[in-house]
Amino acid sequence: MNCSISSEVPEEPVVSKKSGLLYEKRLIERHIADYGKCPVTGEPLTMEDIVPVKTGKIVKPRSLTAASIPGMLGMFQNEWDALMLSNFALEQQLHTARQELSHALYQHDAACRVIARLKKERDEARSLLAQAERQAPLPASAVTAVSNGKRASEEEDMGPGAKRMRPGVSDSIIAELTECNAALSQQRKKRQIPPTLAPIDALERYTQLSSHPLHKTNKPGITSIDINLLKDIVATGGVDSNAVLFGRTSGEILSTLSGHSKKVTSVKFVAYNDVFLSGSADKTVRIWQGSEDGNYNCRHILKDHTAEVQAVTVHATNNYFVTASLDATWCFYDLSSGLCLTQVEDPTNSMGYTSAAFHPDGLILGTGTIGSTVRIWDVKSRGNVANFDGHTGAVTAISFSENGYFLATAAHDGVKLWDLRKLKNFRSFELYDQDTPTNSVDFDHSGSYLAIAGSDIRVYQVGSVKAEWNCIKTLPDLSGTGRATCVKFGPDARYLAVGSMDRNLRVFGLPEEDASTES
Repeated sequence: MNCSISSEVPEEPVVSKKSGLLYEKRLIERHIADYGKCPVTGEPLTMEDIVPVKTGKIVKPRSLTAASIPGMLGMFQNEWDALMLSNFALEQQLHTARQELSHALYQHDAACRVIARLKKERDEARSLLAQAERQAPLPASAVTAVSNGKRASEEEDMGPGAKRMRPGVSDSIIAELTECNAALSQQRKKRQIPPTLAPIDALERYTQLSSHPLHKTNKPGITSIDINLLKDIVATGGVDSNAVLFGRTSGEILSTLSGHSKKVTSVKFVAYNDVFLSGSADKTVRIWQGSEDGNYNCRHILKDHTAEVQAVTVHATNNYFVTASLDATWCFYDLSSGLCLTQVEDPTNSMGYTSAAFHPDGLILGTGTIGSTVRIWDVKSRGNVANFDGHTGAVTAISFSENGYFLATAAHDGVKLWDLRKLKNFRSFELYDQDTPTNSVDFDHSGSYLAIAGSDIRVYQVGSVKAEWNCIKTLPDLSGTGRATCVKFGPDARYLAVGSMDRNLRVFGLPEEDASTES
């Protein structure tokens, strides 16, 4: 039999009365002297509990000195005994450490689960608190705020034709909008044209740089475009019911957002917080949240309209946005919660809205109608403060200049420019034949250029009420469809992104060699 400590045949075997285990006498004596317990079971142990075992004796040579072989063997034996005791203690400590580590990992996992649950409850509580703070009666005005649609969670509680009152735009929100307006107006007075803006002679040399097939071939057509100026990402909405995010510098599709059941009519980036909005002919608006892996997840599906959503526009605070629909209403939303604060219906207008855009300062909203009228709204009171008439056909697109003075509107009969200070039309462009509508207009971010899309793409230099607006470049529609549906300036007007009724996104700009020379 072997010693329970050294696993070797003991020279002086002893047995524990309590555990019945066999030990080498000198080893167990030293362990009891150091720890006072059984090295295997951990029970208290004394030398009185140790019983010697009688075996045949082997005569060993007497150890005289360390210089003799018997003395050296004795020294080696003592060292070996100490090593065995140390090794056994280390094994015991390792076992204890493993148990403690396992317990600590279990506690860490449990703590992570609790923290995640508490964060979820905190976010839900914040959302409910934000909704509760906005519970305020609607201000009286000629325009009524009602509900023509339902969220998915409300469909069981409301009948098919039910309408309910919205929370309304509270005083705190109005104060936020007013403060934003004051800050942006002050900045505009000091605003200068950036030195990095593409000069006129550069735009005169623009040509097609690339063409990218982003949407499906069985349902071709790009209906809307927006550009994230900070990240240089182009978003397109397609007839195939998908929205596509395209990295202009990398030339690759970053994400394809599927979920709408009909064509995507409007796409908008929300600056600074990686949120993306899409409106669709399926009567819904979706709020997409970007994730660390580059994908976008649908955070909210908004079902407040009863007809096609034609336009989505984001307020300058990046906390609110507006949707306009063919149901002749527009909705004002809180971006964080996806809550419709008010849905505005004009009793004097039964025609649906086909376009919408916020003024750069955020207190004015422009909407275009099927009935060729452009309606201007005061966002604070939700009142219709001005109407621009004169177009023929539906108003397909509107764009405010960054200087805050000009509004460009597109319709079947061309483009009209409006002076917002005197509320009158001061210039009109009749660009195409009577069978070709003008589909899109867009001021660049500096307010220096205006792009127009129809059967071709034209770029104008922004003038003034009296000065001419000169056409500095005409780009052909290379899709072969004869219809450029949307156009958008890139950062500093360094390129133009164009969508048409094929499935390709086309980018126009300076060729690489010219661009490097220009820079």
